[in-house]
Amino acid sequence: MSQTYELLPDAARVVEGLRDTGYQFNTAVADIVDNSIAADAVNIEIFLRQDFRGNISLKIFDDGCGMDEGDLLNAMRYGSKIRPSKASLGKFGLGLKTASTAFCRRLVVISRSKANDPLGFAVWDLDHVKNQNKWEILLGKASARESELFDQALAGKAGTLVLWDKIDRLMKTYKDATGAAAKKAFDKIIESLRFHLGMVFQRFLDPTDNRARTISIKLNATPVLKWDPFCISEAKLEGDEAIDVEMPNGGKTDFRLRAFILPRKEEFSTEDAWRNARLSNQWQGIYTYRENRLIHGPDWLGLFTKEPHFSLLRVEFSFDNRLDEAFQIDIKKSQIILDEGLAEFVSDFLTPRRRAAEDLYRRGFRKDVTRNTRDVHDGSNRNIASKEDQIIRPSIKALDASSGTATIVNRLGEVRLKLRIGSALKKDEVYFQPVDSIDDGLLWEPTLIDGHCAARINRGHPYYNKVYVPNLAQGVTIQGMDALLWGLCVAELNCISDQTKDMFVEMRYEVSRNLKKLVEDLPEPKLPEE
Repeated sequence: MSQTYELLPDAARVVEGLRDTGYQFNTAVADIVDNSIAADAVNIEIFLRQDFRGNISLKIFDDGCGMDEGDLLNAMRYGSKIRPSKASLGKFGLGLKTASTAFCRRLVVISRSKANDPLGFAVWDLDHVKNQNKWEILLGKASARESELFDQALAGKAGTLVLWDKIDRLMKTYKDATGAAAKKAFDKIIESLRFHLGMVFQRFLDPTDNRARTISIKLNATPVLKWDPFCISEAKLEGDEAIDVEMPNGGKTDFRLRAFILPRKEEFSTEDAWRNARLSNQWQGIYTYRENRLIHGPDWLGLFTKEPHFSLLRVEFSFDNRLDEAFQIDIKKSQIILDEGLAEFVSDFLTPRRRAAEDLYRRGFRKDVTRNTRDVHDGSNRNIASKEDQIIRPSIKALDASSGTATIVNRLGEVRLKLRIGSALKKDEVYFQPVDSIDDGLLWEPTLIDGHCAARINRGHPYYNKVYVPNLAQGVTIQGMDALLWGLCVAELNCISDQTKDMFVEMRYEVSRNLKKLVEDLPEPKLPEE
């Protein structure tokens, strides 16, 4: 006959192991703020400080409903009882403990549910658990120092203080925690946390957003400001769909997708608006919200990779707690997994929006390329000018610029050609001339400029973008590639005849098409100003 036997986990090993659940610092702090919001807090104050010895402490106050002793014990339990509201930002009853001890060895929670009640006090001290090898918390009344800390923000109020002591994993790479480098790094941690909170709790921090109730968060006494990744006042809404979902229990819910295409830099209303938008590869993608709180992103949920030409597209993906199981939400509420059907639906929704964002990016990119390459071929023109007399070239017998015809005499005799015949667009640009496009998408073509044999290159061809643009600062490389194309154009004019002129055009077309395919997987270029 079978027997049951209760096997308690080894306290020392498990409590240390739970420190490695993969929390990032910003995510861990946001998890504590989740608890404050779930407690109906209106004001949340966070203090992240370092003393003169380099010791770091984190204090989070909230004016929520607070806890009596029973509630406090439940909150400190690993796998606390489920909250009455399933819409709560808390989900598994682990966040307070695992998020905190991922960075500190001593978690203190002080709380009261009524303004005049004595303060409840509970501590998870990992060193105590390790020494006793028992799942023991310290419970009692707050000391005078801890009462004073509580009253700094919550004098005469109900609420909760969460205190992280013995923070040992935030600055562990710095041997001298008081040095200048460590101080600078700590300041960056604070600013990163400030931005992260403004992004994650954007809807709660925005009084004009009626999807979530309004709260205030302060970090080191300075208000945290919302960050709107979609720049709604500047961007164009390219798609808005609410999708109904029938639940296994017969109930119904929905999720919502909204796609925004941001303007290019020069199209923002102000420079501050552009800077606040953070236009870069890093911030493109899908922003996933559960119960109005950002839980994941930005990324493309494994559907696509981030590429510069999609950097203007940002997508809002929102759902409520009823879809937690469908989207496989994890302990940190930071993961979302789409099943095959949902992935296909989201991909179909994104396809036309990605195309529109790419078109806008590339139109602007072409303007940037034109601006940045205005003088890049000057060295090539000077180099070719110094060698022109040493190169065998055809002689020009007659030109008719209006009809685009030229009669030249080369080694095969006299031949009449249809050619672009033009003048220099700038001083000395008579051998190599960049243009925004060439018919049929050719990379290059021979031309005659002010009576000189010359080459025109198409700045709109992918080869120019992916090979020339990354090397704009490498003058020798640019001159070498230009010399090759100019040499091909002169050779074509030297060898062309009435019988072969169509073949030369076809050859340029074939080479241009092949080069377009060959550079397809090369990295997207970055212009110097980027």
